Amino acid sequence: MLTGKQKRHLRALGHGLKAVIQIGKKEIEEALIAEANAALDHHELIKVKLLESCTLDKNEASAMLAAACGADVAQILGKTFLLYRPAREPVIVLPKGDKPAKAVKE
Repeated sequence: MLTGKQKRHLRALGHGLKAVIQIGKKEIEEALIAEANAALDHHELIKVKLLESCTLDKNEASAMLAAACGADVAQILGKTFLLYRPAREPVIVLPKGDKPAKAVKE
């Protein structure tokens, strides 16, 4: 599970990416999952675009593909979403988790 700080970092990295996976009317099937797994193995962070012909909701599609690939959803924006899965030897270095809240002095 990604923290807020890690998701912000991944969103910044993913901003300039082009969509490498497109989901159309065939939706999420084995071939698409295999393609997404290969892309995640190679890139760690990928952008996925939902085409107009896709009948799935963006939240539903991102959750299904992330679960099938063992990845985390870093962002959902419009008809695109970012998936992240660390490689065996990660290239992307995630920031440490969010700092704990400071105690309020009275």
